[in-house]
Amino acid sequence: MKILFLTDNFPPEVNAPATRTFEHCTEWVKLGAEVTVITCFPNFPQGKIYEGYKNKLYQKEIINGITVIRVWSFMAANKGVIKRLLDFNSYAIMAFIVGLFCKTDLIIGTSPQFFTAISARFLSLFKRKPWVMEVRDIYPEALSAVGLMDKNSVFYKFIEFLEIYLYQSANHIVVVTNSFKRELINKDIFESKISVCTNGVNL
Repeated sequence: MKILFLTDNFPPEVNAPATRTFEHCTEWVKLGAEVTVITCFPNFPQGKIYEGYKNKLYQKEIINGITVIRVWSFMAANKGVIKRLLDFNSYAIMAFIVGLFCKTDLIIGTSPQFFTAISARFLSLFKRKPWVMEVRDIYPEALSAVGLMDKNSVFYKFIEFLEIYLYQSANHIVVVTNSFKRELINKDIFESKISVCTNGVNL
């Protein structure tokens, strides 16, 4: 099986999404899958490119048997709203464009950040392949909870609309906690299409 995974964080970055994605992809390679990851050049959390890398249009490397394609993105520190939105959207657009040329049987998009999942969804439409949405946080509620967005704003309602559309369009959804699964069920998403895969340690 060929798997295409979209994530804006990946080693040598060491945050939670980078580590989770890397560990999963490594296991899939061991099981015989051909895994391709489309990601940014490493810059999290300061928005500064890591030593040994340049923020260029395209670069391919192999890490633990995983084909890693790095694409250009606008880089911003992990704070503020406008620059981070430029960061998120530039990656999402580049990942979509490059993803069009990747052969795959299955597409996975991880969220947050939210726009990665949108790219995965549209790739599934253009390539006519199933897609899985990994939900590591519930958007846009998470933005409201930390005071970044007013629940009554037009933008919040728009993100909420997109959120439900993505849940409904995904062939399957993976969440990281049982409470997230209950939250999605409360949003009228079928329980049968939701799996829980928690973070953990390989003992």
